[in-house]
Amino acid sequence: MAATHVESLDALADLVGTELGVSEWHTITQEQVHKFADATGDHQWIHVDVERAKAGPFGGPIAHGYLTLSLGPMLLDEVVHLDGVRMGVNYGLNKLRFTSPVPVGSRVRLRVGLTGLEQIDGGAQYAMALTFEVEGKEKPACVAEAIFRAYT
Repeated sequence: MAATHVESLDALADLVGTELGVSEWHTITQEQVHKFADATGDHQWIHVDVERAKAGPFGGPIAHGYLTLSLGPMLLDEVVHLDGVRMGVNYGLNKLRFTSPVPVGSRVRLRVGLTGLEQIDGGAQYAMALTFEVEGKEKPACVAEAIFRAYT
C-alpha cells in the first residue's frame, strides 16, 4: 500500500474526519518481544517465558501493550507522509486502551484516522485515531488518540 502524501498543513486540515489509510501487516516475533523486555525491564512471564505462557491465560506468549504502541511511528510512516513541515514531534496521547492481546507470531497493522487539527504558533497540532489491528481478530489490540505537532 502506498502512503498518503499530504502536501501541507492546510491540505491536512482538509482531511479532518477521514481515514488516512492502513499500514502493511507486520509479524510480531518472540525475539522482538525479548528485545522490548530487555529495553524496558518488563520481563513478565506472559511475554518472555514461552513454556509457562503456553499454560497461561492466552495460550502462549503475548506482546507487551507498549510494544504494540511503540510500533506506531514505524507503521504511521507507511500510512501518511506530511510535506511542507520542517519538524514534527509526538505531543502525547489523549486516550489509550489495550483492548486485546497480541499473540507472538501474529500479524498487526495500523489504521489511521485524522480526528482534529488546530493552529499553534509556528505550525499545527493534530490528533490521529490509531487502531492497531491483529490479523484474523475482530477486536483491535490497541486504540489510541495520539497528538502530534508539526512546525513549518
